[in-house]
Amino acid sequence: MPTVEDVHQDNGAEWYEQAENGLDCCLLTLATYGKCIYWVNGERHIMERGDVLLIPAHTPYYGKSVPTLVHTKTVVGFTVSAEDAGALPLLRCGHPYKRRLGRYESVHDRIRVLREQWIDRPSYYELMAQSILMELLIDISREYDRGQIRTEKYRHVDHMKRYIERNYREKITKEELGEVIGRTPNYAASLFKEVTGRTISECVHRQRMKRAVYMLEESTLNAAEIAEFLGYKDVSYFYRIFKKITGGSPSALLKDRRTGANA
Repeated sequence: MPTVEDVHQDNGAEWYEQAENGLDCCLLTLATYGKCIYWVNGERHIMERGDVLLIPAHTPYYGKSVPTLVHTKTVVGFTVSAEDAGALPLLRCGHPYKRRLGRYESVHDRIRVLREQWIDRPSYYELMAQSILMELLIDISREYDRGQIRTEKYRHVDHMKRYIERNYREKITKEELGEVIGRTPNYAASLFKEVTGRTISECVHRQRMKRAVYMLEESTLNAAEIAEFLGYKDVSYFYRIFKKITGGSPSALLKDRRTGANA
């Protein structure tokens, strides 16, 4: 299994990094905000939100911020055995690999948890970090195996995602999303699943749960009120979805909120 050597986040508009002879480990970079530029083996790669870049070990590179533009990215340094590389063609190819991820949200969620594990260092964090990294590499490898997705498909999916972000409190159907992109409902649903790896309803639930976490931590509403606000008529169903997606419970966050208020 690949071994995590370092996890860090770069922020700002003045980042610069150079490795004339490369590093002893591979680098996996996920851009989450703004824009930056890498030159790897003399080839230019512009990194924007949703882009992933894999730089093999001992590969010369340098990177920098775009002047006046703030960017954020997470970088994972890892070593990999010949056996592990043989199991994943993405690692076996030995060349830099850059891609706009269709499954960005899934990869982003995993890399965020990986960074939290690396920073907080709870019990068995190294094993957890290795496990999460392997999941990340498998996810990215699946997209690598599928080949590049046409820009038009990404554009359609981006339009659908933005519609969901604006209307997640309402019931969203494939018919609505078909109208958004000017295609049939079945095509919209199939395309969304193909590019993101998730169904429309899964994406809606995840968008709602992001809001739910914020409201449980920051608002004065109780769980039933938050569930209703987010479009759930059945509070127990809201609890089940919350547990499935976040791994925790609304009650725990409410308890933390009360504890903090009384501190």
